[in-house]
Amino acid sequence: MAHGALRTLWHDEFAGYGRADLRRDALAGVTVAAVALPLALAFGVASGATAAAGVVTAILAGVVIGGLSGAPYQISGPTGAMSAILLVLANRYGLQGVWAAGAMAGLVLIVVGALRLGRLVAFIPSPVVSGFTSGIAVIIAVGQIDNVLGVTTPKADTAAQKLLGYISHVPAPSARAVGIGLGVIALMALWPRSWQRRAPASLVAILAATAFAFFAGWDVPTIGAIPRSILLADRLRPSSIPWADLPALVVPALSIAALGAIESLLCGAVGSTMTGQRLRANQELIAQGIGNVLIPFFGGVPATAAIARTSVGIASGGRTRVVSLVHSAALLGTVLLAAPLMGRVPLAALAGVLLVTAWRMNEWETIRFMARHRLRSALLKFGVTLLATVALDLTQAILLGVALSALLFLNQIAALAIEVSPVEPERLRGAGQPASPEAEVDADRYAGVRVAYLTGPLFFAATGLFNETFADLSGVRVLILSMRGVPVIDTSGLLALDRLYARLAASGARLRLAAVQPAVRTTLERGGVLAALGADAVFWSAAEAIRASASDRED
Repeated sequence: MAHGALRTLWHDEFAGYGRADLRRDALAGVTVAAVALPLALAFGVASGATAAAGVVTAILAGVVIGGLSGAPYQISGPTGAMSAILLVLANRYGLQGVWAAGAMAGLVLIVVGALRLGRLVAFIPSPVVSGFTSGIAVIIAVGQIDNVLGVTTPKADTAAQKLLGYISHVPAPSARAVGIGLGVIALMALWPRSWQRRAPASLVAILAATAFAFFAGWDVPTIGAIPRSILLADRLRPSSIPWADLPALVVPALSIAALGAIESLLCGAVGSTMTGQRLRANQELIAQGIGNVLIPFFGGVPATAAIARTSVGIASGGRTRVVSLVHSAALLGTVLLAAPLMGRVPLAALAGVLLVTAWRMNEWETIRFMARHRLRSALLKFGVTLLATVALDLTQAILLGVALSALLFLNQIAALAIEVSPVEPERLRGAGQPASPEAEVDADRYAGVRVAYLTGPLFFAATGLFNETFADLSGVRVLILSMRGVPVIDTSGLLALDRLYARLAASGARLRLAAVQPAVRTTLERGGVLAALGADAVFWSAAEAIRASASDRED
């Protein structure tokens, strides 16, 4: 979206904006910050970075991405799904690799948005997205086992390898860390929903766990020092860019960009449903791209729009992107004023929050719907994507899920139905045959005329059935293909038609087409098939083609 269009977007958003709107947005922003703070801390750690990196990400994303967003309700920051990708990346290439890949992903998002390709994300099937989300939930949960047990085990490239490591070398857990983690999980699970807006369960649980550990004198691993700054000492600098690793970081960067686009546009869909305001998808991708290019240079991790924070902002009465800006200001104030307190938060408490978050990330309603209705192909896509996400690289998981969906889709639409029948003269009266004595039906006039009714696309996957159906053409004088049910034809279909025509012509028979759809007719013209058949070989209906075939016999 051009600068002028963005300015128009802001103008429309703030038309008639007054003090009451500002007060409502400010309160919503503070509420969102209360929800975002524990998640930012947790996702920073879960990303293989630090809690401070998560908070810096939330602050900058709220200002930069929120200010440029394609909808007033979008609130961005670190997310659980993104942290799953980043943790694997951090294990392989360190934080410099995470930052470089994040900046590269931002450039990709800017290009995708500038080329107006945001709609391509819609081509990823829902079961694949659900399987990917559930797989990420498993990765997040596995990644927090160390913290909730109070142990440190060797790093692994995938969640599956990490799980195998726990099985082969069972660690000795810390009872205190386990107790804190389970306490946080229990408190979040039992916290009444009616209290959630005023006192988010995750924030209450972390404060309670921190206070308990402090006053009980429990020596458990904590977050550690939180800098009172949004410019962290550990950050991406032009001089520290890992140029040698950039080729290897291309695929991870594409993974980050793909996930960022998917999460942001899905969040926009949810927000649009809640508010009735349309998300400008390409502007949103540009905003996400700009934010993710800048954030690594402050020490933050890649960000994307967050459904939880966005929905809280909308439910709290927020109207404009001021909600996102106030949320960032509130987080910054917390960092400046309460950094020492934040540093005392036990890692086990953050792990408990993340385990609950991972459980809630699963699209349980969609999963139950697929299982209840026994949608086998959807369940297959879901299961394969989930397992691939846990066992393989996340990019490979998405590609595998999309490829499987494409194969299943091709298998479904390749079911070309062909019904071949001789002409039934008595039925022609209902198709416009004049009832005059001169036109009395004579079965001999239709001898050797066959009509084939085609339903489905005539493309490469269906040409085998097509060729098999017309393998025996003995006794055929005229073959009429009724193609009203054929929506598309490809090169393989053109070749199959051309060969069928050549075989009929060699035996002195004719091929006629009826009820050809406009798009198919255009393809037939470009492929030269219509020129070979002749202009008089295509008819509006099968009945017209049958009557013309009868006239041939009279001639």
